[in-house]
Amino acid sequence: MNRKSRHTLLAIAFVAILGAGVAASVLRPWHGGEAQATMPPPTPAVEVAAVVGQTIITEWDEFSGRIEAVDRVEIRPRVSGAIETVHFRDGSIVTKGDPLFTIDPRSYAAEVARAEAVLAAAQVRASHAQTEKARAQRLLDDNAISRREFDERINAASETSADVRGAQAALEVAKLNLGYTRVVAPVTGRVSRAEITVGNLVAAGAASPPLTTVVSVSPVYASFDVDEQSYLRYTTPGAGGGKGDLPVFLGLANEDGNPHKGRIHSIDNRLDTRSGTIRVRAVFDNEDRRLLPGLYAKVKLGGGSPYPAALVNDRAIGTDQGKKFVLLVEKANKLAYREVELGPTYEGLRVIRKGLRPGENIVVNGLTRVRPGDTVTPKPVAMAYRSELESRGSTTDRKQAAADAKAGKARMS
Repeated sequence: MNRKSRHTLLAIAFVAILGAGVAASVLRPWHGGEAQATMPPPTPAVEVAAVVGQTIITEWDEFSGRIEAVDRVEIRPRVSGAIETVHFRDGSIVTKGDPLFTIDPRSYAAEVARAEAVLAAAQVRASHAQTEKARAQRLLDDNAISRREFDERINAASETSADVRGAQAALEVAKLNLGYTRVVAPVTGRVSRAEITVGNLVAAGAASPPLTTVVSVSPVYASFDVDEQSYLRYTTPGAGGGKGDLPVFLGLANEDGNPHKGRIHSIDNRLDTRSGTIRVRAVFDNEDRRLLPGLYAKVKLGGGSPYPAALVNDRAIGTDQGKKFVLLVEKANKLAYREVELGPTYEGLRVIRKGLRPGENIVVNGLTRVRPGDTVTPKPVAMAYRSELESRGSTTDRKQAAADAKAGKARMS
């Protein structure tokens, strides 16, 4: 064997020995600090709160609607002519009777003068006819005229009297048309922009385009659709009294809660079979004029008899193919799936109609990081009344929230 072959065999042997050592190190069990790599990962930490029990005096249902003006008037001209003056600023508040537009009145003033002249002439003829009638009566008594001539003078007097009444009516029409050249606000409210400006010709009639619109500002309506079950519940005798007794609150899109209080004004006379809803209209005062017609309205309607309820934070509720569920913390901190039936909100928390009891602990934060059957590390928190704590910072509510958290921690320990 030459030297080159011997070197090749030595290299092959070295590689084989090195491979065997690596395999042995892989198969050899680890000891000491190396054993920590095979330990299970730590359990996830989630925020857990106890379900709140509360006797609800008023159950609130929430609906979406729109604000509407009580009065909305499209201003159209009642006489034809050219716009001479616009008396308002766009978007200003006007009072009933305030002038809005002036249509050129000169032709209508001339028509009034002509009608006055016609009336004066008719009155003169009527006066003359009455005089002739009286003279004919004396002549007839003396047999100085025939009966036929007497009747003709009687008819002439009656005809001229009718002419006077016709002329008076024509004068009234002329005066009305002259008055219509001054377009005034029919209601108190906010005026829109001037759709037709100075110098433009306008035509009388309902088919003509509106000059502007005026909407009343206070009070205002909030119209919303109520489902059939809610309608039956609120109209059942003993479920809150008459429609005017039901508490109604409204909030705008940028407002927390529903700060505006109102009352039910009317309920429609039929249920829409296509949508299964009925239109309800509530009325609200609008002294600060913030409730503008057309704005989105969050309407909260309440009623019903007191009943005990379980309340949870909306963050604790998950959705599973249309079903609502919560994750319940059971013994050994294992999570269990619990389907629930939701009710309305009450003071910032969601009413649970079925599926939970007060005092049970559920996951309120971290729902997406865990699943049923997982073991977790619970971190007790309060089932806070978010709207109360965040908007007003009530000391009483903070104390109650802290007490709830303490009670939940004690139950889990």
